[in-house]
Amino acid sequence: MGRSTGSWDESDVRIRPNKRGTRPRTKDRPAHEDAELGRIVTVDRGRYTAVVDEDTDGERVVVAARARELRRTPVVAGDFVALVGDVSGEPDSLARLVRVEERRTLLRRSADDTDPVERVVVANADQLVIVVAAANPEPRTGFIDRALVAAYDAGISPLLCVTKADLKDPAELLSNYEHLDLPVIVSRTAAVDASGVDTLSDEGLSARLDTEAVAELRGYLDGKVTVTLGHSGVGKSTMVNALTGAQRATGGVNAVTGRGRHTSSSALALKVLDAPAGTWIIDTPGIRSFGLAHVDPDRILSAFPDLEPGTADCARGCKHDAAAIDCGLDAYVADGGAGDAGVARLASLRRLLGAEERPEAKELGTV
Repeated sequence: MGRSTGSWDESDVRIRPNKRGTRPRTKDRPAHEDAELGRIVTVDRGRYTAVVDEDTDGERVVVAARARELRRTPVVAGDFVALVGDVSGEPDSLARLVRVEERRTLLRRSADDTDPVERVVVANADQLVIVVAAANPEPRTGFIDRALVAAYDAGISPLLCVTKADLKDPAELLSNYEHLDLPVIVSRTAAVDASGVDTLSDEGLSARLDTEAVAELRGYLDGKVTVTLGHSGVGKSTMVNALTGAQRATGGVNAVTGRGRHTSSSALALKVLDAPAGTWIIDTPGIRSFGLAHVDPDRILSAFPDLEPGTADCARGCKHDAAAIDCGLDAYVADGGAGDAGVARLASLRRLLGAEERPEAKELGTV
């Protein structure tokens, strides 16, 4: 016979355990010491493609999803990562990305000079090839200067590659950088037909490439990770295709806006043909904004080594910008210390130093 409700006590009550509530809370994560290491070659819509067991008989491509605890950690082309789970590389297999290894270098940008959000471009690069066209689209020293600042800030060696030099003599452009220890490669075969129409996306373009320029660039690549950076339509992907045998999409230039059409939507790391182990080139999408909000103004000056000696005569605390009084750079440039391009170089430096105060300076190359 059952007991009346008035005679129940706590011993008659059964508590159903809460599985989540009984788990010990801890911030400790598994070490994953047995994880496979891979190099990220591209990122696409939440899937991370990595090369595992690089340069061995077991080399394979593994696709992975990022672990939940890494959801706030940017993972980019060039990163070395730890992978667990199914790392076979078989079709439809999916590994789990559980750790990003320490980076040697990190190329960064912001959307503009007022945006505090840092955007990682690539990791572990040794060199940056800044690609501009001599014309169509017109080159901008503002973009080149910004890319140089980003490279020096990241500890990456820059190179300058000028394409389509048969459309316009790049001598005036290059005079701005003659005082720098900056390797320059000039390609004198443009992707244009006899009427001057840009045909960069046409088949057979590789046959019209400046093979000497490709060979010269190839000489800088052995054993290094190199990243290309530039506007759409300047020939970055075309050069990468020639060096790697890949078939990255290429695009021409809009005749109305003078801007290139975006064809590469994500950064992609590729092995260079007939090169030693560890030789990679990373092709990045064409960009239109390259902010330097993350770079300390003092480090911006270090990207202008042709001007830096002139600061010796500056008063303590001089900001070297357009509002500076008795800035030593003015007399230094006037006396020819920075060569014929000194005036233009000083103007470029001051535009960069003052950009953070001008929120309208968002378009690539406007400063």
